[in-house]
Amino acid sequence: MQITPTIQAEIHTYLKRKGLTMTEFGHIIDLNVGTVSGIVTGNRSISVHQLDSITAGMNLPSDYFYERYIEECIEESPLNWKKISPFLYRCIELGRLDCLQRVVILLLDNPNYPPSLFDVAENVYKDGYNEAAAYLYKKVAESEKQQHSERLATCQYRLFQINVGQDRAVNLQAAIEFAPFVDRLDEIEQLDALKDLANVYRSLSLWDKVYEFASQMGQLGQLQYNLVHNSKRNGTEPRKKPSRPMFVYIVYAELLCANACDAKGDHEQALEHIRGYADLSWVKDKDPDTLYWKRQYQQWAKINTYVNRLMSGDVSILPDYVEYMAGEKEIFAELLNVIEAANRYNVDVDHILQRFESQIAAYQEIPSTDLYTQQFLPLQHARFWYKMAKYSLNKGRYPYGFNCLINALEKAGTISHVLLIANCVGLFFKFGTHAVAETQAQFQSIYEEVWVKNDKKDGFNLNNS
Repeated sequence: MQITPTIQAEIHTYLKRKGLTMTEFGHIIDLNVGTVSGIVTGNRSISVHQLDSITAGMNLPSDYFYERYIEECIEESPLNWKKISPFLYRCIELGRLDCLQRVVILLLDNPNYPPSLFDVAENVYKDGYNEAAAYLYKKVAESEKQQHSERLATCQYRLFQINVGQDRAVNLQAAIEFAPFVDRLDEIEQLDALKDLANVYRSLSLWDKVYEFASQMGQLGQLQYNLVHNSKRNGTEPRKKPSRPMFVYIVYAELLCANACDAKGDHEQALEHIRGYADLSWVKDKDPDTLYWKRQYQQWAKINTYVNRLMSGDVSILPDYVEYMAGEKEIFAELLNVIEAANRYNVDVDHILQRFESQIAAYQEIPSTDLYTQQFLPLQHARFWYKMAKYSLNKGRYPYGFNCLINALEKAGTISHVLLIANCVGLFFKFGTHAVAETQAQFQSIYEEVWVKNDKKDGFNLNNS
């Protein structure tokens, strides 16, 4: 069995092999001779910064000594957060999650360290180290004795934010696991958490859940708005700053509730919610951010009134709606509404599609920057191509219709939208006799890829043993 030399012994061997004095090596790595001497002789503990300097001076990988550092300087010494904390950050920066896990397990035996580990998790989460942050949040949550603590709720919220992506099954599970903790968060952070939950359920088309969490957000937002603007408590500010002006949570709740009602076919109730964010004369703030969002919601109220009427069957509103679309940069959501109405009420919208033909051909998905764009917009994109395929195939435009359908199937497969995948297959079967052999083969190939991806999630392993 080969014995691994200590850090101290390996540095000593390196200096001897290179013929370097401690003073010369100290100049190379920018450490004074006393520090180098203390480290080499074992009379001085070594910090991770000093270890990194020595490792670089020896032309070794940055994490070369990290496992031995844990054994010699952490496991065999009294726990010292000032020494351990920088090491944890370096492990995370270098992707050494194995080393991070070894040290965290040691720290969790002491009830004093979970709060410090939580702070590390918050810092690295902000810097985008999601895998390390998720591990830390999970371990802190497991060690939390107070089941109603805000720190536990925050850990669960961060795990929810990290886990949400393009896999619908994962997103649903993440939402289910987090929802019981939302009311244990700080009341300001609750607003963003309720918004995120509502948006995830919106992407899953679970409209009752959208309405439930949006309503909670609106009620909490109204309460917080009244606290800030109550004349008897004028100037009272929440201890945390919301990510949007407070009134935005109130009106966004109305927008989401209207969206849910429209999706369920209750257009009259949806219109009531639209009116809830059309008149914003009650908003007292005058700062630029507030004024910007007021304009946005008043514009959205006007447009969503058009959409509400359109989905109710009032196609006379189409010319006004199209003129609005002409002035917008992003028109895919509006085009989806037009195609939806065309399919639902058998309306010819060829002239509208021709007008925006260049935008449709040049469309690129918006990069995901938050839970909304990450979840809802890819679904909109897939639904648009499915609705376009349905419209085109019903018009007898088979080559273009099948191209749209294949596009829709690919997008639906990417986000694992089972209902949309099934709809794509059903639409193909309906018009499949009009597809040329090449199109049939292409559709079959893509569907097999989607099937294989989803079949792996079945979870059953039946055999005859």
